[in-house]
Amino acid sequence: MADADVIPIGSGGRPGRGSGRRTTPSSAARALAGAGARPAKDTKRADGRGPNERRADQQLAEERRDGGRRGNAQRGEARRADVPQADERRVDEQQAADERRGSERRTDVRQADERRVDEQQAADERRGSERRTDVRQADERRGGRRRGERRGGDEPDLVIEEPVEEQAVAAAAGQFAGFERLVRDALGADGERKVAEYLAFLRRRLTGDYEVDEFGYDEDLTDQVLLPFLRPLAEKWFRVEVRGIENIPDTGSALIVANHSGTMPLDGLITQLVVADHAKRPLRTLAADLVFKTPFVGELSRKGGATLANNDDAERLLRQGNLVGVWPEGFKGLGKPFSERYKLQRFGRGGFVSAAMRTGVPIVPCSIVGAEEIYPLVGNMASLARLVGVPYIPVTPFFPLLGPLGLIPLPSKWLVEFGEPIRTDEFPDGAADDPMLVFNVTDQVRETIQQTLYSLLMQRRSVFF
Repeated sequence: MADADVIPIGSGGRPGRGSGRRTTPSSAARALAGAGARPAKDTKRADGRGPNERRADQQLAEERRDGGRRGNAQRGEARRADVPQADERRVDEQQAADERRGSERRTDVRQADERRVDEQQAADERRGSERRTDVRQADERRGGRRRGERRGGDEPDLVIEEPVEEQAVAAAAGQFAGFERLVRDALGADGERKVAEYLAFLRRRLTGDYEVDEFGYDEDLTDQVLLPFLRPLAEKWFRVEVRGIENIPDTGSALIVANHSGTMPLDGLITQLVVADHAKRPLRTLAADLVFKTPFVGELSRKGGATLANNDDAERLLRQGNLVGVWPEGFKGLGKPFSERYKLQRFGRGGFVSAAMRTGVPIVPCSIVGAEEIYPLVGNMASLARLVGVPYIPVTPFFPLLGPLGLIPLPSKWLVEFGEPIRTDEFPDGAADDPMLVFNVTDQVRETIQQTLYSLLMQRRSVFF
């Protein structure tokens, strides 16, 4: 048995001995293999491909899908990168189109303006030609009418009507001539010049083309507004007569010292006007601190050339080559009663003399007659003055009886005389610190003004004439 050939059961005998007709196991072989066993199925499909081939196909399909997704992502990134560039190109194209349209629009506007200008010029030329033609025809008609009159009136008279534009021009010329006569009558022969100067002043104020110095002096405002406002009062109301104007130097510094009176400081303003009109130089005045504490008055005074009355400011002005005016009596001279008129009060401590000595400028005495009578001071409300903080509140024959009408000054006759200069450059160095020398020069100036006042009072015929 050991050497016997094993013949597979169900094989139909030895291999090769079968009929070759059965290729599947027999029923007995299937029974021996077990009831649960089933014949193996053919893994090949109808297309003839096996599982390995199908898995390879699936892997290839997945790789293709992955490659498609990566390609889509790359194409999306490329597309997103192209979007800003496309936007920039669209913006550049839009700007270029706007510039072309703006250039074309400006060209059209310029051409339209040129056409309008040409049309306007042509229309003006046509109207001018028609006007000249009308004037020539009117002249011819007037000439024909005159010839008809010379022939005895055989030809009918021609009625000549002047063009409407010529009538309007003639009417405007007549109105301007009337305005010109009105200005000349109101402002004098040089009225036209004054109007032109005032218009130029307005232009300078509007454009800011004017100067103000370190003390606040506005020369343009003073010459064009403040002094012209005072000029009618001095020339027509007070009829100021000026003497000794030649004693004021044409150039260089000088200190003008005058008496003070009249209740209100009009004598200082009139002196400033007289120097400007006759000496052709501005006068810088020294005023009390009360002036600059008064609202509106202080600012206007600075613009008019006033500054605080102290030695420092006086010396600075004198060293700059200015004419400086001072009234040493101060409020004592302004507020003295009418019974003491033309009697000079004390000239302070002589500070003006020391300022003149330190700068070496001459002192010009000035005597003013007429200011005492403009507001005759007959009383003083001292209690009320102390209450409001002023030196005095005047009582005159008309104020406060007539109210605001009492502020109108009386039309007294004024005489202003400038005396011979008193030189100070001959004094030795340090003379300004010598109180006795300063007092002597102060008394000399005061006595000169007092004697001149007496002389002028003798020469004046009347207070008002």
